[in-house]
Amino acid sequence: MERLSLDAFTKYTFLSGLACAPEDGTPAFLCAKADTGENGYLRDLWVLKDRDTPLRLTGDGKTGAFLWDSADTLLFTSSRSEEGKKKREAGEERTDFYRISLHGGEAEEAFSVPLSVIPLEKVREGVYLLQADWDMRYSKAYTLSGKAKEALLAEKKEEEDYHVLDELPFYFNGQGFINKRRTALFLYHENSGSLTRITPETFAAGSARLDESREKILYTGESYATKRKNKQGIFVYDIAAGKSRSLLPARTYEIYDAFWQGEQILFLGTDQKRYGSNENAQFYQLNPETGAVSLFAPFEDAVGSSVGSDCRLGDGSSWKMADGRLYFIATIRNASHIYCLDGSGVLTPVLEREGSVDCLDIWNGQLYFVGMQDMKLQELYTCSLRQKELVPLTGFNRGILENVYVAIPEKLSFVNDGVDLDGWVLKPRDFDPKKSYPGILDIHGGPKTVYGEVFYHEMQFWANEGYFVFFCNPRGGDGRGNEFADLRGKYGSIDYDDIMAFCDEVQTKYPQLDKKRLAVTGGSYGGFMTNWIIGHTDRFAAAASQRSIANWIGFGFTSDIGDDFAKDQMGLGKKGNVWNSMEKLWLHSPLQYLDRCTTPTLFIHSDEDYRCPLSEGYQMYAALQQLGVETRMCGFRGENHELSRSGKPLHRIRRLKEITAWFDSHL
Repeated sequence: MERLSLDAFTKYTFLSGLACAPEDGTPAFLCAKADTGENGYLRDLWVLKDRDTPLRLTGDGKTGAFLWDSADTLLFTSSRSEEGKKKREAGEERTDFYRISLHGGEAEEAFSVPLSVIPLEKVREGVYLLQADWDMRYSKAYTLSGKAKEALLAEKKEEEDYHVLDELPFYFNGQGFINKRRTALFLYHENSGSLTRITPETFAAGSARLDESREKILYTGESYATKRKNKQGIFVYDIAAGKSRSLLPARTYEIYDAFWQGEQILFLGTDQKRYGSNENAQFYQLNPETGAVSLFAPFEDAVGSSVGSDCRLGDGSSWKMADGRLYFIATIRNASHIYCLDGSGVLTPVLEREGSVDCLDIWNGQLYFVGMQDMKLQELYTCSLRQKELVPLTGFNRGILENVYVAIPEKLSFVNDGVDLDGWVLKPRDFDPKKSYPGILDIHGGPKTVYGEVFYHEMQFWANEGYFVFFCNPRGGDGRGNEFADLRGKYGSIDYDDIMAFCDEVQTKYPQLDKKRLAVTGGSYGGFMTNWIIGHTDRFAAAASQRSIANWIGFGFTSDIGDDFAKDQMGLGKKGNVWNSMEKLWLHSPLQYLDRCTTPTLFIHSDEDYRCPLSEGYQMYAALQQLGVETRMCGFRGENHELSRSGKPLHRIRRLKEITAWFDSHL
């Protein structure tokens, strides 16, 4: 059996953006593959012709967002236009749209919009609902002409070397600096080439969707002048009248989405009063006439999938309203399942099995989804909502793992502090029970995510290299309800105890695991926990901390979510802050305990990671250098918090090489 190579992920196909044609249910989706030559990814549009034969519609790898324009035509964005490229290089905003037929032929130019947009829905023939990245300073250039336009673009060019900040947050991971930028909604009229603005200048839009008559737009979001509150309202825009009306003020709920539900509005949101910023969203009903809100369907689990993997790229819808029922993905224990919420508030499971559902759509009683099932890479699946027999529809990744060792996760459930917990172990390739092996503990991010029984490239690679790889879901993670996930004010306590208890269980059940040759790694929360571990135990011979948190005092001022997240997760309460809670913040900061550290530690950080900023890694690295502990840091330019999942292919290769070489040299 062949060995899985470090760069095997460059051969994987990543599926996303699933959308079925409204007329006949034909599934369309995006496929992405790594391009090591250009150090990026190629994305193309595919459909499932006759719902059983994958057909590639584009081939230049430059396809962006898309929507169904008719029963046999797709409208999509692309960066293929040379004219568009020149205008963007000159500082102008522009998005080029193309149409392509399912019956063959080349894509044809449709129109260009003088803003950076993605299409959301088709309103009617020639009219489209768009979401724009609106720069309050310069996006208005399209409304100007002549010297006025030239002057504004010249000013934009002059300001490229400066960051002038007067808002919070001023940057956001994956989006860069967002000061004076908002997400805006527009209607585009193809015949006239005109844009109709729906949302106000300072409004940051969330979700948006048409009603059944396609005469009104239901949307969410909030306006803010200098500081975003992350409390959205619900609004409705009358297309004919050209006016919006507030249905729910933006002051109480963090709202994920809102849906038309007969005469009522169904929305997914949370007031965060019970469990803070990590509280799971609930299903609420809103009366659009009175503004009255009532809890429609209590649901303590997490809506959406938080099952981790480094084998996805792109996203898609986690829910779909069909025939008056809302079908949605939910994370249960260690897998993502599909549920149905009917018009009377009854919740029913639709699909319950190990693995992950990454995005879905429903058409005429048939479920379609992109997912990772049976320890395989992503494919497109379908099943009848009645029979529920799962049928794979694609085989893009079928041959990639043939004749390659794939370690099957061996579940190891245990009890710690009276709580039952789950973990898994991957045995090394060519495992011999008479031999001893080194091992790697991998800790998930979040902390509100989960590990599950899905293919994880880095873990499978290490197992192929001769390591035991083990991982678990400690308290603070997802899939077990709000109380289980509530880690406020407890970071480094019960979660650390759970992880150490899991390590004990693994060493007991697998005596072949050499206790003197153990390593620990993790990213984000997993990076925080790696930092915490090296200051609290010497059981690991090496560590690799990735995109981590070192110091909660500084994190609250430098992270894109730091202002609210740090105070909330440290359990400071409404009146708590750095100045009156310094001891509490320092108590949970890994940096405090580094004078106890003897573990050789590698740090991996990205310079555009605004979630766990580069400065967090610098603090850890510099402290260990000063303390004389063996350490190394590898920084990645032009990467953000998603380096291990969607970073440039060559950077992902270098990252995995760095970590593996560090472990090899110490274990």
